[in-house]
Amino acid sequence: MQGKCGLFFTSYAQEREFFQSGFQKSCLAIFMLVLLILPTMVNTYYVTIVNTVLISVMAAASLNLLTGFCGQISLGHAAFMGVGAYSTANALIWGIPFLPAVLFGGLCSAVIGMFFGIPSLRLKGIYLAISTMAAQLILSYVFLHWDGATGGSSGILLRPPQIFGYVFDSHEKRYYLFLGMTVLVLLTISNLVRSRFGRAFVAIRDFHLSAEIAGVNLFKFKLYAFGVSSFLAGIAGAMLVHRTMKVSMDNFGIDMSIAYLAMIIVGGLGSVLGSIMGGIFMSLLPVVLGIVAASLSGVFSGIESQIAAVKEGVFGLVIILFLIFEPEGLVHRWRLIKAYWKLYPFAH
Repeated sequence: MQGKCGLFFTSYAQEREFFQSGFQKSCLAIFMLVLLILPTMVNTYYVTIVNTVLISVMAAASLNLLTGFCGQISLGHAAFMGVGAYSTANALIWGIPFLPAVLFGGLCSAVIGMFFGIPSLRLKGIYLAISTMAAQLILSYVFLHWDGATGGSSGILLRPPQIFGYVFDSHEKRYYLFLGMTVLVLLTISNLVRSRFGRAFVAIRDFHLSAEIAGVNLFKFKLYAFGVSSFLAGIAGAMLVHRTMKVSMDNFGIDMSIAYLAMIIVGGLGSVLGSIMGGIFMSLLPVVLGIVAASLSGVFSGIESQIAAVKEGVFGLVIILFLIFEPEGLVHRWRLIKAYWKLYPFAH
């Protein structure tokens, strides 16, 4: 009696499938079922936390497309999200339906992202990071002082999103909106990186001279990377402000750009799964710190305020520890764990 050991492919189409085994597909089905019934299992507080995680995953995945896959470092990602958020808000004020307004916000963000991505032809590494940080500072100034379009420091109040007459007027209802958008963004990126564009991005990241010799137009594909990443960031920004129902520049500062960069470093550069892991880890870290502080408040008086004050320092420490001990991120550790159990009990 003979049986198969491992995965065997008889066509390239089978090898390119997202989930190559029945076990993986079953796990995905169970996971999606849990996500669908999650709002009925937990209270509103935990739903708001999951909403934050979903939006963080969207933002991290869009940045990973630019930085992880194409190798273009960006410190202005939150600003591009802000462009999408403010553009969406103004489109809604003009009477445009919600979904077209979100697409309009994404397109505006893509245009701005491509404009600030023009220096990427001449700049790379730390110099490109500084130029994108300049974009962050310029756009932050615009958000604060262009009162007619952004509301200045007061921001813009939003109405609950409405799609085909259905109003998402609660956190539980908006959860399904954020979940659907997150799945669409992840599917878009996953398909894109397996395409000709994705292979060109990776070639540029690995060694731009070899990519150019192979026929990759560096300027065109770098602009594509900035445009697509910014478009998806604009959609994530539109979802972010509909979580709180207010567009405020506080959500799009340079600290948030650094936080999203931390997510893809912790999760793993150049990996969609790494974006998911990093978004979950960094979004839940403040929640875990709050729980620890609350549990220790009875023993150490005032520890909650002290932990809140050092939160940014904890984020920085986490990044340093990952760069030292796990530079390839959580996704690398996950692959090692899978490989261990796949080979168990054999050593090799």
